Amino acid sequence: MSVSVGVGPLTEDEVVAVARGGAGVVLAPDAVVAIAAARKVVDALADDVEPHYGISTGFGALATKHIAVEQRALLQQSLIRSHAAGSGPEVEREVVRAMMLLRLSTLATGHTGVRPATAATLAALLDNGITPLVREFGSLGCSGDLAPLAHVALALIGEGTVRGADGIEAAAADVLRAHGLEPVALAEKEGLALINGTDGMLGQLLLACHDLDLLLRTADITAAMSVEALLGTAAVFAADLQALRPQVGQAVSAANLRALLADSPIIASHAGPDCVYVQDAYSMRCAAQVAGAARDTLAHARSVAACELASAVDNPVVIDGRVESNGNFHGAPIAYVLDFLAIPAADVASMSERRTDRMLDVARSRGLPPFLADDPGVDSGHMIAQYTQAALVSELKRLAVPASVDSIPSSAMQEDHVSMGWSAARKLRRSVDALTRVLAIELLTAARALDLRAPLQPGPATRAVVAALRERVPGPGPDRHLSPEIEAAVEFVRSGAAVDAANSALSEPLQ
Repeated sequence: MSVSVGVGPLTEDEVVAVARGGAGVVLAPDAVVAIAAARKVVDALADDVEPHYGISTGFGALATKHIAVEQRALLQQSLIRSHAAGSGPEVEREVVRAMMLLRLSTLATGHTGVRPATAATLAALLDNGITPLVREFGSLGCSGDLAPLAHVALALIGEGTVRGADGIEAAAADVLRAHGLEPVALAEKEGLALINGTDGMLGQLLLACHDLDLLLRTADITAAMSVEALLGTAAVFAADLQALRPQVGQAVSAANLRALLADSPIIASHAGPDCVYVQDAYSMRCAAQVAGAARDTLAHARSVAACELASAVDNPVVIDGRVESNGNFHGAPIAYVLDFLAIPAADVASMSERRTDRMLDVARSRGLPPFLADDPGVDSGHMIAQYTQAALVSELKRLAVPASVDSIPSSAMQEDHVSMGWSAARKLRRSVDALTRVLAIELLTAARALDLRAPLQPGPATRAVVAALRERVPGPGPDRHLSPEIEAAVEFVRSGAAVDAANSALSEPLQ
């Protein structure tokens, strides 16, 4: 599979396919035409005695410095070398590939002024699985993701370090040569066009949206399993009750819960007039409200991402035959929703942990053994699994503190307000991972609790989830080394296998 990058916007699925799935990339013919047309505008200004930002001037606070004609190619090369100033751990391959693809997409709009050959070389790096080594720290989320993108551009000029498709780290010049690729000799404006974008932030937002979509469906599954395990009621998820508060996401989550709990013998076993459980705790009764609000937040984030995918972020830009400065590189729109998504991630996890704790507490679990232990006292069951959840939830709460409210001026006060969107993106990635782990532990615990309710059986959908999990993790018994089982459950959730198992027993897939 290859993704064609043209003048029009990419989709979230296309970005994920290239970034995570390793799909190839081709530059569409319409993009080549648009790029060439914009380049003619830049070429016409390249020898102009009048200064033009990014073409014949310095950058940032040095924009008042006029650059002589014979130094303008060196200007672009020096820009990349000096701005490739990242530090810290290596950024994940999928993030770098997403960033590269999104920068290529902006180049393809014909608003940046690069040459077609430069864009084609960037496409070739992606298509050949060549990934520049990018360091975590260096972007302030304004003037674009400068340092991360400069590390990518450094590989284009045959400098710095990359990883090939085999994952082996090597000098960029050697890897380019091995693939028959010539390093780019940057021309006027090209260095700036390669780094002045919000592509790192946007790429991480798109990956997070893709992951959270799966995790929110998983959260409905784990909630349904816990409701069954705790002898809760499904009545609160009725459509007419939910319609009294017509929040879109809440309706979706409630519909999922109704489908997951349909035809459940456990639910039916205590649904009669003799049931003494009048109301369930909030972590059960309000599951649709919380997961639904998270869905609405995700929908808003995706609407922002869609606008960004349709954007041409650079400064200056080529537009209507002229070159103009602008402020579209400011990462505020992306930074805000990156921060926003960390809040529901923390809250959905918090509710999940509360249900887990309830299943382990003999005073609240409605007949389950203490900590779901095989021989309580000798065995501790899932006692410490809940500790792990609690540690993750505490971390998620810290990660929910926004990064975008911070700003540290840079470039001698020329760039006196920045978005810190890259920082928001980095912490959201940790939030998504932590939420995955919290839901996995709830699923593991709820599956054990459901097994302990035998001979009563869960509903067809949740029963299918337990059966699929049991192919990876054995059922109740004496204490075992629990960490590998938790990791197996994490992969069960992260891979989408839990959602697939539930869907296999439903007439319509979870929304």
